[in-house]
Amino acid sequence: MSRILDILTVLLIVAGVFFFLAGTVGLLRFPDPLTRLHALTKADNLGLGLIVLALLPRVAWPFDALKLIAVWLFALLASATVGQLVGRIAHEKGLDS
Repeated sequence: MSRILDILTVLLIVAGVFFFLAGTVGLLRFPDPLTRLHALTKADNLGLGLIVLALLPRVAWPFDALKLIAVWLFALLASATVGQLVGRIAHEKGLDS
């Protein structure tokens, strides 16, 4: 059981790192600010979620699991809020074409 859990943890962390890298590549390669924001926020949030999911079976106490989930939820909230604000400013300045 422990070996299966180890393999699952490694697979989820590798998938999370892949999505972080995909978001970074999107940030560097996409042509305009809105598509860059889209790539960065979606891929990074998915990557963070996969890493949190990988770490959840490793925590010793349920309160630690709640802290991990809270970190992910706060990152989701911050990412959506900042992405919307930056997208609005880019649209107002005409940078979204």
